[in-house]
Amino acid sequence: MTEKLKVLFLCTGNSCRSQMAEGWTRHLRGDQIEVYSAGVEKHGLNLRAVKAMQEVGIDISDHYSKHVSEVMDVRFDYVVTVCGHAKENCPVFPGKATVVHKGFDDPPKLAADAETEEEALRPYRRVRDEIKAYVETLPEALVGHDSMDLHIGID
Repeated sequence: MTEKLKVLFLCTGNSCRSQMAEGWTRHLRGDQIEVYSAGVEKHGLNLRAVKAMQEVGIDISDHYSKHVSEVMDVRFDYVVTVCGHAKENCPVFPGKATVVHKGFDDPPKLAADAETEEEALRPYRRVRDEIKAYVETLPEALVGHDSMDLHIGID
């Protein structure tokens, strides 16, 4: 049996996108990937993200917001930044982690002017589904990708 890839999804506050990515990866690729999520800041778990994931049968309600410093001792194979802020502020990880950027829209920002809860949930659902589609390409999209603009080797 081969060892699972260790993948970190990194976002600004580890409240929404990275949490959804962790949930999807555990659900769809848990047999191949040991997944983590964290943020360059800590914002707490977003309840609309929890609700959007529950709608598709994935419970992330026991997740909690973690600062990237809490996972720095893990030897990641890949770090996937899911927002521009995390990409710009991604710390250097020990070992040979490869950093990949796969940005997704920020549901809380898109929902800020929503007049109803249903309207507010729409961007969460869309981003949830986009993250699912990305996770379905893993691990091949990470291992097989050789574009230098997406990968940065770190020693």
